[in-house]
Amino acid sequence: MPNPPRVGLYPGTFDPITHGHFEIICRATKIVDKLVIGVAKNAGKGPLFDTKTRVKLVEAEIAPLIEGGAQIEVRAFDNLLIHYAKEIGAELIIRGLRAVSDFEYEFQMAGMNHRMCKEVETVFLMASDRHQFISSRFVKEIAFLGGDISSFVSEKVVKEIQKRLSDQNGRKKISPEVRD
Repeated sequence: MPNPPRVGLYPGTFDPITHGHFEIICRATKIVDKLVIGVAKNAGKGPLFDTKTRVKLVEAEIAPLIEGGAQIEVRAFDNLLIHYAKEIGAELIIRGLRAVSDFEYEFQMAGMNHRMCKEVETVFLMASDRHQFISSRFVKEIAFLGGDISSFVSEKVVKEIQKRLSDQNGRKKISPEVRD
């Protein structure tokens, strides 16, 4: 009898999805049979894009991976991460780490999740040196201030951010206090 597929969950706000996120997704597909990318609704973070748009942007970014045979799903969620992991049958929660500053928060979250459900493990993947400084928050701030974000996100994401930041008169629609 074959083993059931190993399901991994890569959660995040993905507001917007960056090259760093994409790198972690690519690497995560190598350690699980099926990857679920959980797009957190998380209105408390004041996202630039609504959940539906963020899901569509993630789906567009990963389309080449799916065409290449990777088993990936993108789903929105708004409940407790560990409950969502159990709901979808995930054995692993995959988290990307950029710097030591990420580690403390992620370490605490992994400990809390393990306390609530010992069957779900957290796996940390270190960002490559090429992407370790990229954050969605910085991308949004740079875009708002008129900087070039094309080396941090895909062309499609650049266009969506430009569209979102400009109204019909070309004025900025959001404040620079955007959050990751």
